[in-house]
Amino acid sequence: MIKFFKAESIIDFETIEVLAKTIWQVHYTPIIGEDQVAYMLKKYQSAEAIQMQIESGYIYFIIKSANEALGYLAIKPEQNSLFLSKLYVLKRFRGKGFGKQAIAFVEAEALKMGLLKIRLTVNKYNSQSIKAYKSIGFITTKKLLIDIGSGFVMDDYEMLKRLA
Repeated sequence: MIKFFKAESIIDFETIEVLAKTIWQVHYTPIIGEDQVAYMLKKYQSAEAIQMQIESGYIYFIIKSANEALGYLAIKPEQNSLFLSKLYVLKRFRGKGFGKQAIAFVEAEALKMGLLKIRLTVNKYNSQSIKAYKSIGFITTKKLLIDIGSGFVMDDYEMLKRLA
């Protein structure tokens, strides 16, 4: 059983930063390369970046099991949907149902907010994650190519899940 702890302090943000570095270097380096991983970690996953995102409306949660941090997620309420900005789990905890539990948590949060859709973006070469999202009801709605600066782009799919 996992629990979700709202990230509210600099210590929480630093915990997420360490998780991000560990997860991203292993998972994303083969997909987008070492240079883009380093750039994105600094720009989007540093403790300072996380604090700024929270100030702009994002809500971060540390995912724990038996008091050990195993991943994190971030959501942001939008006008018509809940944006699932981040959902990352350490490699040794993947394939154990934690991602599905996290999605169930996100769905419950969306419903609490009166939102009946969850939207996310995923790198179009991240085939494992795409397959997992499709297996739990997400559909691909569009392709996105977003310039994130310093010569890097996010080459993603937007996916959407409607809640009952």
